[in-house]
Amino acid sequence: MDLGITGKRALVCASSKGLGLGCARALAGEGVSLVMNARTEGPLMAAAEAIRAKTGVDVVTVVADVTTEDGRAALLEAAGDVDILVTNAGGPPPGMWSDWNREDFIAAFDANMLAPIALMQALIPGMADRGWGRVVNITSQSVKSPIAVLGLSNTARTGLTGFVAGTARQVAGQGVIINNLLPGIHDTDRATALDKGVVEAQGVTMDDARAARQGTIPAGRYGTIDEFGATCAFMCSQHAGFMVGQNILLDGGAVNTTF
Repeated sequence: MDLGITGKRALVCASSKGLGLGCARALAGEGVSLVMNARTEGPLMAAAEAIRAKTGVDVVTVVADVTTEDGRAALLEAAGDVDILVTNAGGPPPGMWSDWNREDFIAAFDANMLAPIALMQALIPGMADRGWGRVVNITSQSVKSPIAVLGLSNTARTGLTGFVAGTARQVAGQGVIINNLLPGIHDTDRATALDKGVVEAQGVTMDDARAARQGTIPAGRYGTIDEFGATCAFMCSQHAGFMVGQNILLDGGAVNTTF
């Protein structure tokens, strides 16, 4: 299927590895030029060069922390006018409800709610003026089925979901389509970190921790970043223009719900 986005320009946050990298690869494969962002220079440069070599698209790299005002300013200046925005940030650390204080919640809000909102507020007006735009926010399955030990993420990402629910319906008539993509467990550093937490808490092996988590997923495995990226690319395509303000689960069936 031709996604109809060849020649578009996309900003993909946190795209040096993991889910963000999967999205960047998939968009580049459709002929979309990229602005890639991460906090660490080495992995970002390596990922960008690999995409350039494979696809031939133009790739701009910006080393910045988008949770800070200075980082976002640098990223937006380098990005200029983009047609596609993919927001993404690593989740806050796990814990119990009694562990977290105000500063912990503010840090989670900055990374997983306020930063993507700020990027949308900066870039959507230009998309609307040009009559076309796509925004995909990478959130989490936890906004539909809360994960107790990820209370910081549950709280911040649900706030972002509420913002998107109203905003998406205000700008759809101007050709700007906003949706959220909700990953379950994918084979990324985040999954490894969560599995290590189980190892430390339960005294089991890494293989045992991974097998136990896979046993909770009807598909029987972790997702891959490439299939995640392919879903993101479709949500950014010309064919997704009637998909407005939706929360698309990509979790191997882990969230057991009818609606």
